[in-house]
Amino acid sequence: MENNSANSRRDFIKKASLLTGVAGLSAMGVNAKSYSRILGANDRVQVGIIGFSNRFKNSLFPSFMDHAKALNFEFVGVSDIWNRRRDEGGAFIKSKTGNTIKQYRNNDELYAAKGIDAVIISTADFQHALMAAEAVRNGKDVYVEKPMAETLEDAKILRKAVQETGKIFQVGSQRRSAPNYIAANEYIKSGKFGDINMVEMTWNVNQPGRWRLPKLVSEIREQDTDWDRFLMNRPKVAWDPRKYLEYRLFWPYSSGIWGQWMAHQIDTVHWFSDLNHPRSVAANGGIYQWNDGRENPDTVTAVMDYGPANDKNKGFQVVYSSRFTNSAGGIKELYYSNGGMLNLDTNQVTAEGGLKIKDAEEMGMKANLLSPFTLSSVAKTETSANTGGDPMTSLHMRNWMDCILSRKTPNASIEAGYNHSIANIMARTAMQTGKKVTFDDATQEVIAG
Repeated sequence: MENNSANSRRDFIKKASLLTGVAGLSAMGVNAKSYSRILGANDRVQVGIIGFSNRFKNSLFPSFMDHAKALNFEFVGVSDIWNRRRDEGGAFIKSKTGNTIKQYRNNDELYAAKGIDAVIISTADFQHALMAAEAVRNGKDVYVEKPMAETLEDAKILRKAVQETGKIFQVGSQRRSAPNYIAANEYIKSGKFGDINMVEMTWNVNQPGRWRLPKLVSEIREQDTDWDRFLMNRPKVAWDPRKYLEYRLFWPYSSGIWGQWMAHQIDTVHWFSDLNHPRSVAANGGIYQWNDGRENPDTVTAVMDYGPANDKNKGFQVVYSSRFTNSAGGIKELYYSNGGMLNLDTNQVTAEGGLKIKDAEEMGMKANLLSPFTLSSVAKTETSANTGGDPMTSLHMRNWMDCILSRKTPNASIEAGYNHSIANIMARTAMQTGKKVTFDDATQEVIAG
């Protein structure tokens, strides 16, 4: 049976959920500060850490702590199957907060302990969906890193679990909470931009060490972790420390660039266009530079056709490319219409490339040139458009925490995660099969060829 303090907090949240979002708390005469005063120290929203990763340590933790005091949240436990990471997690939280948290050898132990209201999951990519499904089935609200899922089977399991439980679920697509992206979405939806006719996206670095952890690979021992639990529903294979720690370089533990980087950028296409997934994808990729034993490519390109399924005359093309081998071009998200361009690297709307008077008049048409402006003049940008850095993650974390209190749907909901997973899986399948890939909405299956 839950304790009285937990019941009192849930009663409070239930009342707030009858109203709308953060406004619900305000309508009750409650803001973040007064909420923390109403609930005592034993009534805090108690959060468990699933996977003490570098991502958690360097970004998710500071983002959470930006708002924990005001909203009355706290970390109370850490689950990690590797004893070293588990101990490091406990020591890290103690050093940063002064609190001693419980350490669990696996998620079963964490859920058996009771009293935990929510979890933050930042484990290996392929584990996200099944661990999140397990969490909501155990009554926990969830923040899970992207990619949400690497296979459709796993994506469907999580989607069903969230729909059936009604738990608060946020996937780590931080752009959904960034003011400049929110402003871009509103601008496109207003109709002032015109119809999107092309999107170009790049994510280029020159980093041979990206996703490599050679020192840890040499130090980890199989007996200090639980390899069978790590593999979850993947094929049972012999212990491989590289696949355990450098999983983003190896399928089926990660799709690499598709799930890590394209997931962020393609999500904005779905958001801005209200289209759930590409109509078709053709893709290619390979290991052209860093022949270090990795299996996932260091260079990829995908060409995606988007538009309504029932009208092939409407739509636009997305070209996505990424490489680890040369950083020229950097990270870009460029949206084009007939009247100009929306650049989410500079946050500028310009008439660049728009239909000029001379070219229009030759065909008896009128010029079409966007009125230039800066997105930050509409909504102040608090972070880089590209990096997913702490300010953007902090805003996204705050949205999740607010939604736990208000029981409102978060910005990056289960549907957003499901849809970016479809796009990633289509691109990865197209690359692996060498065939054009489509998606069948009736069966919810990817079709190659």
